[in-house]
Amino acid sequence: MLLMAVAYTCCNGQNKTDLSKEAAGPEGKEAATSRGPASITRNIIQDRKGNIWITSWEGMFRYDGKSFTNVTSPVSSARFFSVLEDRQGALWFGTIGSGVYRYDGASFQHFTTAEGLLNNEIGCMYEDRAGHIWFGVNGGASRYDGKSFRNYSMAGDVMAEDKTGKTFPDMTRPPHEVTSIIEDKTGKVWLGTRDNSFVYDGKTFAIVTHDGTPFKNVRAIAEDKKGRIWLGGPDGLWRYDGGTWVNASKDFVGYVYEDKKGNLWTSSTQSIGTASWALSRYDEKSLSSDKPAVVETVSYQDRGGMLFGILEARDGTIWFGADGAYRYNGNAVIDSEGKDAGQKWRKD
Repeated sequence: MLLMAVAYTCCNGQNKTDLSKEAAGPEGKEAATSRGPASITRNIIQDRKGNIWITSWEGMFRYDGKSFTNVTSPVSSARFFSVLEDRQGALWFGTIGSGVYRYDGASFQHFTTAEGLLNNEIGCMYEDRAGHIWFGVNGGASRYDGKSFRNYSMAGDVMAEDKTGKTFPDMTRPPHEVTSIIEDKTGKVWLGTRDNSFVYDGKTFAIVTHDGTPFKNVRAIAEDKKGRIWLGGPDGLWRYDGGTWVNASKDFVGYVYEDKKGNLWTSSTQSIGTASWALSRYDEKSLSSDKPAVVETVSYQDRGGMLFGILEARDGTIWFGADGAYRYNGNAVIDSEGKDAGQKWRKD
């Protein structure tokens, strides 16, 4: 059985905080640099204008194809963890401990628990088809409709709407950290967490299970073009076709991404019991098999490091985060200074 219903949440009522009026944040000067971040980089996206946005412990970097700019340095010294471009073209920057910043290209709007967030640690963000922004936080999730927040908290095996206005303390992420959120083709919202993982149909949160066992500690969720759901975590890479779960790989998977051709890219350990991480590609033609084959691997030589967000840019290069931002062109890994980073990476 796939889903086990455990809690109900109604759709009436919201936090009363009205955030419909844009508040201009502090102003400051941005400075272009020749390099991007040289610290932990958790997520990378490309906006509709073609700019690359990179989250890091040093701030939010924008790459315009020539130079990098730390956009958030004038307003925050927080560690940035997640990034989203919404359908209006605004950028959302999630932090660990300082809430989220909305950036319209000219000014910042700052949201924290004071404005209605459940918690100030924003691990992931997602915009659903209704235009609501979901924030995966420590303790649950917050959903923003453009005016106010609706919060959903985790308690034990249950996730449900919370109308009390309570918040969760910062800097205590595991075990209730929400790590990944997507909306599938049927309109259901999937939430991966360090505890149980859930599917939300608008009324009920149900635990995602396989043979009666809940999926726990899910780090990444993705839906491919054929509607298959992929889960990644310490228990490996799992595929769900709407009726059956298949364990496609037993390696620890931290991130899952589908490119334009339908190939699946993952960040994962190279084999069970090792600390060496790799960027791997599964060919689209093999994804329906019980054991899809990895056809390309780039290994990280630092056994203590991990790989995070993956992006296929418009030019076909694959960007990913580690101790900085890197891009793979099919032959070599290039660092943020445009130099060959071969001393850290090996193509297998």
